[in-house]
Amino acid sequence: MPGIPRTGIGWDSHRLVADPLRRLVLGGVDLQHSHGLLGHSDADVLAHAVIDAVLGAAGLDDIGAHFPDTDAAFKDADSMALLREVVARVAAAGLVVANVDTTVIMERPKLAPHRDAIRTALADALGVPPSAVNVKASTGEGLGFVGRGEGVAALAVAVLVAP
Repeated sequence: MPGIPRTGIGWDSHRLVADPLRRLVLGGVDLQHSHGLLGHSDADVLAHAVIDAVLGAAGLDDIGAHFPDTDAAFKDADSMALLREVVARVAAAGLVVANVDTTVIMERPKLAPHRDAIRTALADALGVPPSAVNVKASTGEGLGFVGRGEGVAALAVAVLVAP
């Protein structure tokens, strides 16, 4: 329906590994850490959650349908480039991103020093001002795979509107 905001939710998680070839990248920003995220692409859990939230709001399936991990073309893919592609596909469907709210769940490193850089990088990829992107952080409080420092998870909500 025209004029009605459309909301989508996205979630992703990736394992942390002690592999010098794997980076810890969140929302397009490299964080210095002893471990990196394991995945077919660059494993940017935050970008992946945002992609799924945007696709969900547009009713365009999910990240795996558009960029399958069985396709060698997406091996080590830049997730921010994938996000830009999703924004273009959503625009072709007659929608634009209004705002995105995210939460990153990890024990270490602390996200606060990187929050503004992540917000700016996501806003650039989404084609919105940084004020339309929120980046929050939480921990696992010692519980589960996040609490044990085995992985990182991210959650995102996106609102799309017809321009």
